Amino acid sequence: MNVKGYVLGLLVSLQFFSSLPIPISIKMDRNVIKRTVMMFPVLGLIMGGIMGSLLYCLNEWTNLSSLALAFIVWVLPIILTGGIHLDGWMDTSDAYFSYQDKEKRLEIMKDPRAGAFAVISVIVLLSARFLFIYESMMLDSLVLASMIGVIPFFSRMIMGILMVTGKTAKEEGMAHYFKQHTSPVYLLTYSIPYVLIAVIFLWLLPNIADLFLLFTLAAVLLNLWIRRQTIKWFGGITGDTLGASVEGAETLLWMIVWLSAYTGMA
Repeated sequence: MNVKGYVLGLLVSLQFFSSLPIPISIKMDRNVIKRTVMMFPVLGLIMGGIMGSLLYCLNEWTNLSSLALAFIVWVLPIILTGGIHLDGWMDTSDAYFSYQDKEKRLEIMKDPRAGAFAVISVIVLLSARFLFIYESMMLDSLVLASMIGVIPFFSRMIMGILMVTGKTAKEEGMAHYFKQHTSPVYLLTYSIPYVLIAVIFLWLLPNIADLFLLFTLAAVLLNLWIRRQTIKWFGGITGDTLGASVEGAETLLWMIVWLSAYTGMA
């Protein structure tokens, strides 16, 4: 097992998809790109681990209000990613709500300017997510921290699966660059962290194991829906639609946590 290769892949994924400082230069060859895609779930676990650990510590050892804690959890992913996925959400929204043909939508997606629909859609997305986070603060701190820890894991898995198995809308850009150097067989590595996390939930947190399984079902259905709709709307996936999938997935999973707080599932 080439441990160094996987470390390099993780570092590249951090450089591409996070704002964490990785001050080294890494040569991008096929093996590094392959392992970068393989490490997407680990990238999600790092993001989720930072957010979940911080929330748990603040919840247990400070007197911060639920509103303050919710704001920290809400804004931290934007800081950790540098807003890269939100940019994809906004560009995708602008293109979709233009109601033009596929070619024109792809042109709109490349436009660096943000249109009215981009602004409206990101306000709705972030407002809804803040509501879900704030009203989920009623949950036990360990339960909430655990769920926060796996939300980025699922969203990055969705991004990786779409990137490798989806049809690309154009033969250029980030999605095409990664896809041409990877193969669906590489995604088998995603089962390793998934099984480990599932065992942890079943063993240590059996009271919310059903919520973890609900996350899994939601991720599978969302992946299938996005893959179908991106072909219908844009002719396939792009870097922007992949970013939008991360933001959409995390908001959907937060909605599930929010609903579980009311139904007593968690």
